[in-house]
Amino acid sequence: MGLIGIVLSLCLLMYLAYRGINVLILAPLLAMLAVLMSGGLPVLATYTQVFMKSLGGYIITYFPLFLLGAIFGKVMADSGAARTIAERIVEWTGADRAILAVVLACGVLTYGGVSLFVVAFAIYPIANALFREAEIPKRLLPAAIALGSFTFTMTAFPGTPAIQNAIPIPFFGTTVFAAPFLGTFAGLVMLGGGTLWLNRRAKAAAHRGEGYGIHAGTAADSTLPEDTALPSFGLAIAPVVAVILLNAIFTYLVIPMMDAPYLADAQYGATTLSKVAGIWGIIVSLTLSIILALALNWRRFADVLETVNTGTMGSLLPVFNTASEVGYGAVIASLPAFVIIRDGVLGLFPDNPVASLAVAVNVLAGITGSASGGMSIALNALGEQFAQMGQAQGVSMGLMHRVTALSSGGFDALPHNGAVITLLTITGMTHKKSYSDIFVVAVAIPVLATIAVIVLGSIG
Repeated sequence: MGLIGIVLSLCLLMYLAYRGINVLILAPLLAMLAVLMSGGLPVLATYTQVFMKSLGGYIITYFPLFLLGAIFGKVMADSGAARTIAERIVEWTGADRAILAVVLACGVLTYGGVSLFVVAFAIYPIANALFREAEIPKRLLPAAIALGSFTFTMTAFPGTPAIQNAIPIPFFGTTVFAAPFLGTFAGLVMLGGGTLWLNRRAKAAAHRGEGYGIHAGTAADSTLPEDTALPSFGLAIAPVVAVILLNAIFTYLVIPMMDAPYLADAQYGATTLSKVAGIWGIIVSLTLSIILALALNWRRFADVLETVNTGTMGSLLPVFNTASEVGYGAVIASLPAFVIIRDGVLGLFPDNPVASLAVAVNVLAGITGSASGGMSIALNALGEQFAQMGQAQGVSMGLMHRVTALSSGGFDALPHNGAVITLLTITGMTHKKSYSDIFVVAVAIPVLATIAVIVLGSIG
């Protein structure tokens, strides 16, 4: 009954999330359902001492990243910097390469730390006009934004400040630049493969004479007033470049030189500098980049305080949703029947912990419909075992980190994924019209890229 309870709980989580019920409600209720079906376990104690403790621990560790990322994204959007970057990339690539222009514009912004949700809102009006002018079917637009926003810049390219690239750090003692060459390779596979697929689909549509199509307007069609004085490209891109460069400088130069013996004390978590350097680097780089973006565009904000406050509030729901999924995973991992699942996953590839890790993260990310949530569940339940297995077999912790991040960006983008649903809403499209192409560029190709990295990492 315990195993049935876990499976039933997971299936209900996936189905009910797809039906639109918030994970803040679903996670604790379905976690307690699994506890009840396990029999003989204290429900209230499990909720307060396991679920809430794990939820709180996640927020303590990662809330600064959610907070600063949301503020940075809002600052970039309200200053007009995001629009400037998008328009300049369109100029460079040309209207005849509309798909590539949209993908690259999204990629530059997300790699620079702008939230994928902010990017979708900021890029859509420009991308929509570009697709209409180029007579490319609008049904391909969600996939182009998805490719640029939550694939190669979210999980693959080294240095990305995405939360999916930060979560593995404390488990493997790595940094956001882990396995840089393999990460870059995987990112190029996603970028190149996804762009080729969408261009092929556009050419087939043009051959059929399909065109852009007739579509009703959406709430997201509105953008900054046309007479808004946008920043120059240099001013717009400077904070994005700063995030990446400052992150590298603090992670590899400044923080490692710090004298921090106090970290060994219990009040500071009894940890080491190497385990916190990655998180500290992102926090400092995002903070300084926000200050830079504000300073460079101060006169362009209608209300700086409103921008910062809106960005702050925008971070709360995402962090609590993800933390609730982490709490849910902690409860599931605490159940006696979970030993069967754990041993099954670990036994899939007993001589290849990297492959086992990839399967575990992909499956849980798919079930929860969340890259960060599925990854957190897998690592909180099995991260220590995977790290020990990898160390025992001489596997690079950088490779473990990168494969973990890559695997979180595969099955997570199934139809019930929150980002997918939000993206379709923004663009005014439906699953029936657009999801098949989203699946190819955000699920199928990233999974193939992950497999390639595992093979190359194993050979190396």
